Amino acid sequence: MSEQPKETHTWPELAIGLYDKLTGRGAEINYQFDNLEVFVPASTQPDAAQARWKLNGSVVISTRDRA
Repeated sequence: MSEQPKETHTWPELAIGLYDKLTGRGAEINYQFDNLEVFVPASTQPDAAQARWKLNGSVVISTRDRA
């Protein structure tokens, strides 16, 4: 009988699961963003204050499966 996949409830769990699955196959993960802007909450409360982070330029991340 195959094992049931673990449910994912947060972005970090999703990222870790994806990374584990891909790196177990020798894959690389890459994304590309131009002028990335992120609003980072100060807490997990729905009305939490946010800090604005802006990257002027590119962040490049990509995927490649070596298997």
